[in-house]
Amino acid sequence: TQEYRNDSETTLEAIYVFPASTRAAVHAMRMRVGNRLIEAKINSKKKAREKYEKAKEAGKTASLLEQKRPNVFQMNVANILPGDVIKVEMDYVEQMVPEEGIYTFVYPTVVGPRYSEKSVSQSEEEWLATPFSKSGKLPSYEWDIGATIRAGVKIANVTSTSHPITSTFQTPSQARVEVDDASGGDRDFLLSYEMRSKDVQTGLLLHEGKDANYFLAMVQPPKKLSGQKIPPREYIFILDVSGSMNGHPLDTAKEVMRTLFDDLRPTDRFNVMTFSGGNAVMNDQSVPATEDNIAKAISFVDKRRGYGSTRILQALEAAFAMKRNKNTSTSFVVVTDGYVSVDPEVFKLVREKLNTANLFSFGIGSSVNRNIIEGMARAGMGEPFFVTSRDVADETAKR
Repeated sequence: TQEYRNDSETTLEAIYVFPASTRAAVHAMRMRVGNRLIEAKINSKKKAREKYEKAKEAGKTASLLEQKRPNVFQMNVANILPGDVIKVEMDYVEQMVPEEGIYTFVYPTVVGPRYSEKSVSQSEEEWLATPFSKSGKLPSYEWDIGATIRAGVKIANVTSTSHPITSTFQTPSQARVEVDDASGGDRDFLLSYEMRSKDVQTGLLLHEGKDANYFLAMVQPPKKLSGQKIPPREYIFILDVSGSMNGHPLDTAKEVMRTLFDDLRPTDRFNVMTFSGGNAVMNDQSVPATEDNIAKAISFVDKRRGYGSTRILQALEAAFAMKRNKNTSTSFVVVTDGYVSVDPEVFKLVREKLNTANLFSFGIGSSVNRNIIEGMARAGMGEPFFVTSRDVADETAKR
């Protein structure tokens, strides 16, 4: 629910850019103006914009929700009269996939400014230059969030690595969560819970609809087993050292890289590339994961400083063109905050080169561009990982 209040003496149009989950499928929107409730209809982007502009010119209160990217939405609310309070409610559904028995719900709260090859005047995506609050400045808004978990089976644990929370169990399979941080809107909200046990757990969730009834069968496997034989592997580590990574993000990324290097096996081969406006590589081709080569890689990474633009597409093209070792399983490991605007071009390149390597991605920071992090891994048949703080860098890299 987004709330708009016109405290001025003139009629306003509110234009609000906000983040959403990359897995969200929006299926309903309602606008409440006083006692009136207006139900939205889904149209093509062009047709919806035309209807909105006509209503705006006619002086009607109207709203328009546009999906700018899979994880970025823009809300326009026209003709907010002085003193009006308007509430816009958006409904969406998304799939949650557990990792090692842990379910994590992510509610993004920040749309970070994105680097673009084009100027704002050349691009139709003005939101790329979204403003942001300076460090140390108190927020000018109120922020709150609550959640109810209905798991269908017994919940083992409820935690949040991003915010202080209070959780209350209403039944063994249902919990209510409240956030204890009024200024917590400057970072993504992460809520995790477990349903793991030694045995298979089952449950049933029921939902009574207007025209039909629905059920969701929950089957939770036990803690998964591992130990399969691993073939010879080659890793190409690709590290973002652009200006947006300067400081804490790059320090966190270096911590991730050190752990990844330390966990290489003697039979593995690897190489390291860093990129910003240009690229730099440790070697012209992969080298064995010996102690000397790992020490060389750590030194190579530690010398990097964050500056310049974020030309990730050119870096990936150069990485795919590098000399390869035959008869090995090659994986790219991309470490970045993802603040670029070439998401579709990157996905296309990774898919086209899938016969030569798969790709794993690490998103660095408390509010990364999850669309490109998850999209690269999905296109490369790998997995995405998110390092929200330096405290979890080692644990995430080991996973």
